[in-house]
Amino acid sequence: MSFNTFGHMFRVTTFGESHGVAIGCVVDGCPSKIPLAVEEIQRDLDRRRPGQSRFTTQRQEADQVQILSGVMDTEAGQLTTGTPIALVIENTDQRSKDYSEIKDKYRPGHADYTYEAKYGLRDFRGGGRSSARETAARVAAGAVARKVIPDVTIRAALVQMGPHKIDRANWDWDEVDRNPFFCPDKAKASFFADYLDDIRKRGSSIGAVVEVVADGVPAGWGAPIYGKLDSDLASALMSINAVKGVEIGAGFHAAELHGEDNADEMRMGNHGPVFLSNHAGGVLGGISTGQAVVARFAVKPTSSILTPRRTIDRSGAETDIMTKGRHDPCVGIRAVPVGEAMVACVLADHFLRHRGQIG
Repeated sequence: MSFNTFGHMFRVTTFGESHGVAIGCVVDGCPSKIPLAVEEIQRDLDRRRPGQSRFTTQRQEADQVQILSGVMDTEAGQLTTGTPIALVIENTDQRSKDYSEIKDKYRPGHADYTYEAKYGLRDFRGGGRSSARETAARVAAGAVARKVIPDVTIRAALVQMGPHKIDRANWDWDEVDRNPFFCPDKAKASFFADYLDDIRKRGSSIGAVVEVVADGVPAGWGAPIYGKLDSDLASALMSINAVKGVEIGAGFHAAELHGEDNADEMRMGNHGPVFLSNHAGGVLGGISTGQAVVARFAVKPTSSILTPRRTIDRSGAETDIMTKGRHDPCVGIRAVPVGEAMVACVLADHFLRHRGQIG
């Protein structure tokens, strides 16, 4: 299996399976002499960690990260050395027996069939590499990426669950860390609790939309045509498990606007150009404008549900399947820190590419 690496100057390779011994990543291209402590990586991993509320999978993983290389103790503290940074997270709560009854059946909505069609076999224990467990390694890499671009603030929030959207007039970034949904609207977070409880008790699941905002990105990052900042962001976010749609700025809503409404008009401010709106999501022609970079991604409902579904087995026989085990009723919740991490990795990569080209 190839294609486990993304990025150009800031490169991340992830490894490991859902029910293997461990998962992890190797971060290559991180500049030297950057302060990096394991606690800074752990802080981001703790936000993604499963089992923190009744609204996520009850798999109990501590997600304790270890730094194996690329960081050393100096008189100035722990600093990156410029060599590959290897990070590993042990799996401690695998229950492979949960999947023994369905090892020969293809779970609808999962990658079971496509993995076997491509490789001739699949890891039925929770999906192996196709499991969302892999995203913990991305979050660890994203924590390193944040250190490369310390002047950029990257935050994400859940803005929609099922058909229910937040009221943007109630947006409060501080509220995101006060509820289990990473929701910036206190009133809607309270609604989501009852809404998702009902879905969870029925053994079903629901999708969600997550918005990521990066403040402090200067004008000039990205490249025309094939190195566009927004295309790399879209690719990175689409690579997250269960993501089925990505939009930048106004996104699909831009198709409903007239030209005079969609164009982000400009005026001159005290410190340079000022945009009067941000339908472009902070990117024009593939290059950052200096405004906030805004992206949203849609996460499909968790495919593992207790409702029997029709499928086939490896021999081609038609059958039914009901997936047991511990699963997120809304996988979009824990996708919030994953989205932040992927945006951080892309922005760190584009910062280094910009510095390499422009100086």
